[in-house]
Amino acid sequence: MSVADKTRLIKQVAAGHGFDRVGIAEARTVPRVPYLNQWLATGRAGTMRYLHRNLNIRSDPRQLLDGARSVIVLAFNYHQQAPPPPDDGLPRGRVAMYAWGDDYHVIVKKRLHALADELHQQIDEPFETRCCVDTVPILERELAAAAGIGWIGKNTMVLHPDLGSYFFLGEIVTTLELSPDEPVTDHCGTCTRCLEACPTKAFTAPYQMDASQCISYLTIEHRDEIPLDFHEAIGEWVFGCDLCQQVCPYNQSAPISRSFPIRPPGPRPHLDEMCKWSDGDYRGILKTSTIRRAKLSMLQRNATIARRNVQ
Repeated sequence: MSVADKTRLIKQVAAGHGFDRVGIAEARTVPRVPYLNQWLATGRAGTMRYLHRNLNIRSDPRQLLDGARSVIVLAFNYHQQAPPPPDDGLPRGRVAMYAWGDDYHVIVKKRLHALADELHQQIDEPFETRCCVDTVPILERELAAAAGIGWIGKNTMVLHPDLGSYFFLGEIVTTLELSPDEPVTDHCGTCTRCLEACPTKAFTAPYQMDASQCISYLTIEHRDEIPLDFHEAIGEWVFGCDLCQQVCPYNQSAPISRSFPIRPPGPRPHLDEMCKWSDGDYRGILKTSTIRRAKLSMLQRNATIARRNVQ
């Protein structure tokens, strides 16, 4: 089977496994490593010390698999139509859309392994694969841009002209030689809606973000008390934030996912209830949820701030 034939087959099989986009990147050193090093050195990762570890692996996917030659990058749409807010007059918070359903790490990785297994059945030559999601030290967005999945927008999200930015990424690093895709042209143009929508001014410039000021970071990754300066700007958000995506023109007509149904606590959790959750409530309600990334104490910290903002 030729390189071109293998590449076509992989894309056909990936579509059959429910992936919305697939692209191929060469396994090599990521070009934006100097920017990453500078970003970390200036403290823009906040307290996310794990980002400082394994920089050699993050910088080059070949460090993840001996003999790696290609990276298959896959996009999985999670865009949902928000249900009408409950008409009960209760104080409610907001959850970022990617956390409305079950834990995407489990969903995407299961599909990646199933895809890799089928590729081993259909491609008649020995090769190795390693399936990755964002729990692996890998620069997903840079690889997605290199593989033609989309371009990195001014809000630092990967954008596709048809799919928007509401999609998860997954990667299969492989020793197969495949035909790499061409990167997608940046279509942000003169638009600055995402930059202007951020209430904490986390974007220091187009295509640059200070994560330590991002609502998603503050509500999910930051383990300590949130500085008072950010409390009002956080608004109703208790887990993540979608504001810079909500205003993006490419998300206005993005397709709705049929493979990522909403689960409790959903988009608008009851703040007073969340403030009273016990450990058992936390484990039971969030049993298969991405929201468990934040500890109970953090969620209640966030809910307390949001409660003050909706009074």
